Amino acid sequence: MTQETVTITDNRTGKSIECPIKTGTEGPAVIDCHTLYQELGLFTLDPAFVTTASCESKITFIDGDKGILLYRGYPIEQLAKQSSYPEVCYLLLYGELPTAKQMEAFTQNICQHTLLHEGLVHFYKGFRHDAHPMAMLVGVVGALSGYYPDAMDISQPEHCNTSAIRLIAKMPTIAANIHKYLVGQAYVYPRNDISYVGNFMQMMFSVPSEPYQFNETANKALEVMLILHADHEQNASTSTVRLAGSSQAHPFSCVAGGIATLWGPAHGGANEAVIRMLQEIKTPKNIPEYIRRFKDKEDATRLMGFGHRVYKNYDPRAKIIRGICHDLLQEMGATDQALFEVAMELERIALSDDYFIERKLYPNVDFYSGLILKALDIPLNMFTVIFAVARSVGWVAQWTEMIQDTHLKIGRPRQLYTGYQRRDYVPVSKRK
Repeated sequence: MTQETVTITDNRTGKSIECPIKTGTEGPAVIDCHTLYQELGLFTLDPAFVTTASCESKITFIDGDKGILLYRGYPIEQLAKQSSYPEVCYLLLYGELPTAKQMEAFTQNICQHTLLHEGLVHFYKGFRHDAHPMAMLVGVVGALSGYYPDAMDISQPEHCNTSAIRLIAKMPTIAANIHKYLVGQAYVYPRNDISYVGNFMQMMFSVPSEPYQFNETANKALEVMLILHADHEQNASTSTVRLAGSSQAHPFSCVAGGIATLWGPAHGGANEAVIRMLQEIKTPKNIPEYIRRFKDKEDATRLMGFGHRVYKNYDPRAKIIRGICHDLLQEMGATDQALFEVAMELERIALSDDYFIERKLYPNVDFYSGLILKALDIPLNMFTVIFAVARSVGWVAQWTEMIQDTHLKIGRPRQLYTGYQRRDYVPVSKRK
């Protein structure tokens, strides 16, 4: 069978090379141009890697034009409706859905690692009382390797698996402790007799002086959110984890790098920005003026929670979470009713306004996840932390896949240099 190729010609010299076209199981084919520099002395320039595949992966597939998201081949719609977050973790880590026996063993393994080393718990006291939760999360996750040195050899598969399990198990405990520290309440230890999400909620919101009342609708809403955010292909934070991991760094430090990247408002902070936008609008009657300003090219007003870098169709995650969001608001009632009235009216307009429809500016997952987290009484500055809890399995799954690649090389992007040409040093006494 003849392999398809693309001919690349250097018009300066007339020299040409044949670059093979590689086809995956889904999505567009790619041009393998790794010999471009060797043969022609050229690099490719692709700012923000818009058209560059940085790796081969079997974990997540996105078709932005058709609005498709698959985890290991399974549609996100099926997983969100029928699966659980721990089962999705197993799927992302190991490539297949578990049997009942495998799921039981995996769940027990997670439960064995939910506690934090007490020395690490004392680490929280080093932060100011008003520290940003993401700053604390970066620090605590980065410090994990200092407290669990027994599984640090990334050449040993069992060490890598132990670290992955620890990260998934401890992230809710770490996040909940951050919240408790900042509100001045006692830490709540994890319970291994309840679900992963139920345990997270009770660590976040229970107090020692009274029993915690579980709300199944709230738990379901958060679980679906975790599933939808578990992985999303080679986004900025995942690419950071992979690049850091290519140096053979330990996964805890690599994930800390991913968390730092997620902290950026253009990445994980979008759902927080949605709530701030709704608070700025204040009331439904102000929406037309806000939209008018957004449509005005001379105005810097931004509409947060609409459209997506990858999805040029309706974000499939938004379709799922929209129904969950409406159910949650209806059952729990809105403590900030005006905010949710603004959100629902903005949603109605966006789904019916030709301006939005023509530009495919549909509400995205951040629009609804922000509303859900607000309805759950999670503080605004904790929104991105919740995102990080969800994405931790995706990061460690991507890291594991990369570290198992027998052709792994340390990442080393090149550049187009536009600075000064060579110049000679002049002693300070002779400079004018």
